[in-house]
Amino acid sequence: MPVISRSSILNLKARVDIVEVVSSVVTLKRAGSKFKGLSPFNPERTPSFFVSPDKGLFKCFSSGKAGDVITFVMETEQLGFTEAAEALARRFNVPLEYDKGGGSREERSLRQELLDVHEIAAEFFHAAFVAPTDEGKAIRAYWTESRRFALEVADEFKIGFADPAGSGLLPHLRKQGFSEPALRQSGLFYGQHSGGLMPRFRGRLMIPIRDHQGRIVAFTARQLEITPADDPAREAKYINSPETPVFFKGHVLFNLDRARKPAGDGHPFLMVEGQLDAIRCWTSGLKTTIAPQGTGITETQLRLLRRFHPAVECLLDGDSAGQKAALRLLPLALQEGIEIGFLPLPAKTDPDDWFRDRGTAGLEELQARRLTAIQFAADALAPRPRKMSAQQIADACRDLFGIINQAASEVAKAEYLAELSDHLALSRSALESDFHQFREQAARRRPAQPTPPTDREPSQPVPAEDLPGPAAQNTSGPSVEEDLLTLLLTNEEIGKPLAGKINHEWIDRSTPAGRLLDRFLNDFEHDLWPGSDQLEQHLEDHTELVYLSSLRFELPEVDDPVRVANDGIRRIVSNFCGPKIAKIQLEIAAKQRNVDADVFSLQKANEELRRLKLNPPIL
Repeated sequence: MPVISRSSILNLKARVDIVEVVSSVVTLKRAGSKFKGLSPFNPERTPSFFVSPDKGLFKCFSSGKAGDVITFVMETEQLGFTEAAEALARRFNVPLEYDKGGGSREERSLRQELLDVHEIAAEFFHAAFVAPTDEGKAIRAYWTESRRFALEVADEFKIGFADPAGSGLLPHLRKQGFSEPALRQSGLFYGQHSGGLMPRFRGRLMIPIRDHQGRIVAFTARQLEITPADDPAREAKYINSPETPVFFKGHVLFNLDRARKPAGDGHPFLMVEGQLDAIRCWTSGLKTTIAPQGTGITETQLRLLRRFHPAVECLLDGDSAGQKAALRLLPLALQEGIEIGFLPLPAKTDPDDWFRDRGTAGLEELQARRLTAIQFAADALAPRPRKMSAQQIADACRDLFGIINQAASEVAKAEYLAELSDHLALSRSALESDFHQFREQAARRRPAQPTPPTDREPSQPVPAEDLPGPAAQNTSGPSVEEDLLTLLLTNEEIGKPLAGKINHEWIDRSTPAGRLLDRFLNDFEHDLWPGSDQLEQHLEDHTELVYLSSLRFELPEVDDPVRVANDGIRRIVSNFCGPKIAKIQLEIAAKQRNVDADVFSLQKANEELRRLKLNPPIL
């Protein structure tokens, strides 16, 4: 793979707004000169993730991750450096140059190529949808008359058509220069591993599936009368793309790329079952509508939602399957700290039917019948409490306790119990007593968590390098190496004189701070320092990148750089000399009865170290 030139990387970082990139993943709010939001790396309820637009850096205090805009894309999309840079360049229309003769499509990353394949396939299908052919006219009539959608909606969602033969897509993609591995792994064809490629989608309405950043990653295909009889999935009303390197069903929510922006206080997400249901709600003015990918909602999808807004209204299909799906969703939502409500539809009704004629007024009708999470669960598990025996009520309550116990907050659990008491007309104190007993029994049944293996004795202190975070090397605060490294980053003019005073032997190179300080001082000493904006060339691995980015995120103001430098010299000399003096004194004590040349040598070394410690070479 060709290497992107350094000048292109610097140009890319200068032209790409890190706040805009991060906002596609995290809902950010201004906090002084920075922005803050919920961590995209860890589930949390109090924001610990910050972005500094001035420095072009992010820092996540809960996970310890930090970096620039390219690092963020690498971390959130699991990409390599080149893949992340190319993805950003494509999104922001920034040209890239390569040090090895440029980069053709075949040389680019497979992941980026798959995204390109899906984009061009969507354009191909949409062109067939709008084509002035008999099939084009028929599919548009199906869309406008049978489904009762406007043609403008088809343009907005890039609705397409896969003709019954399905013969045109493969040559079209090959003409665009896509590689064979990309075609085989795209999910658009059968025969991914060997043999010829056969089109997966034929004679179907094509609905592009976008991830939360708006990139097309898959398709849902709706059966039509002209779907050919030899289609392996002919009887399936809907078929979806298989999972690919860019598409995992449990990670994607249909329409989230549009819905995440209007979602907020007073505007919860509205979850429906299918893509056409979501499109109907969207066109009816319900702009926060989303839909899972034909499978039960997953923890990953809920965590993704919570980044943007922690409230969801679940629009249930009026059948038992919809109710069962909601019961599976409920404990997961409570566990993730999502406030969830349920809007039950009348029997044998789906959202497409309901909103087709009613529009936004249909939502008001449903909201009048809205059920809270506990009301819904109680109605599902204890539908006729007055006709149930005491034991049946007790059994239903245990099932409800299992759901309530998933809530992350003790306050929320108490409120849910109070709501359950009111809804079922049961004694609150009795419910609380049974719930407490339920939790004790559940705790006894829970297997003990194994203790992580360790080679250290229990009384042995944990080495500082094993501790998390940038300041791992010193549990009482930043090390002298980190303080001096920070000084170099904030006051580059001190680098040359500092390099002339500090002996490299004095630096503790067992830590990231020490290794970077040693490298930076060497560059200052030999006039090789490139400037703090081009430090990546000094970094040897991702750990150093994260550490340096974390350090740069909150650089302090230094009023007196010389004073800080001299203090650092004294400390680094003391740290170097102290252990050596102690070791020499022990060796001298062991040789007291046999004074020889070694003792005189040790005494000389001891005296030199003492003089150095008392008189360090300050600026």
